[in-house]
Amino acid sequence: MVDPTADTLEAVATAVRDCLRCDLCKTRNHAVPGEGNPQTEVLFIGEAPGLNEDRSGRPFVGAAGQFLDELLASVQLKRSDCFITNVVKCRPPNNRDPEPTEIAACASYLDRQIALLNPKLIVTLGRFSMAKFFPGETISRIHGKLRMINGRLVLPMYHPAAALHQNSLRATILEDFKQVPLALAAARQQAAPPPSPAPASAEAPKLEQKTLFDL
Repeated sequence: MVDPTADTLEAVATAVRDCLRCDLCKTRNHAVPGEGNPQTEVLFIGEAPGLNEDRSGRPFVGAAGQFLDELLASVQLKRSDCFITNVVKCRPPNNRDPEPTEIAACASYLDRQIALLNPKLIVTLGRFSMAKFFPGETISRIHGKLRMINGRLVLPMYHPAAALHQNSLRATILEDFKQVPLALAAARQQAAPPPSPAPASAEAPKLEQKTLFDL
């Protein structure tokens, strides 16, 4: 049995599945803790599970998830390279927007996941995950603009589902996603140790010193 208070991703997942902190526990089929590579460099944070996610217990498995897979492939990434989760871990009834109390109830789970994964890049998908890092901002104003927030690179993006409801956003989301490999490259360079100085040779060559009389 996994101790839900332990500092592991499995412990967070266990705590989420057993969670009774808000009324969403009364209507869910399955909580959706999130899944992916525990050694990932990039963490994707969506808003809340939908119908398909509630049935399966996995994040982004419906139509929006299919578009997310397409986005990942566009920058040569796979799900197995990433970790994917949501701000709210249980489905709000009828896919309504998550309420502030529900977001607050799940906040510590997401904070623990971020601390344990320690990703080089966080990509927020949708306005509710954006609001965690950019309170008071609007997604139409800051989407695709990489920022450093509390020592972490954060890239806010539209939710993939937005392109399903408004086809004109599809090209915008694809363009924003091009920032992901660029941000990862910048983060890797920033984290790389400085090059070691070249070792001094055992015997440095002596330079001939000329005087004014030699000129």
